[in-house]
Amino acid sequence: MMKASEVRSMSSAELESKLTGLKKDLFYLRLQHATNQLDNPLKIADVKRDIARIKTIIREKELASGASQSR
Repeated sequence: MMKASEVRSMSSAELESKLTGLKKDLFYLRLQHATNQLDNPLKIADVKRDIARIKTIIREKELASGASQSR
């Protein structure tokens, strides 16, 4: 699980690549869960939480850059 401070220190490109990787991880975790091969189903919730955290930080950065451009 990632901390928000770690995510905020990443660049936009790093955030996008991390988001893509987490979405792939979530897909494989769901696949394992459907085939009863997943040992710890709580991993799915952790990955979903990380995805939401990254999307939130990306949106904050978009709003911050948009606010600075309109001034």
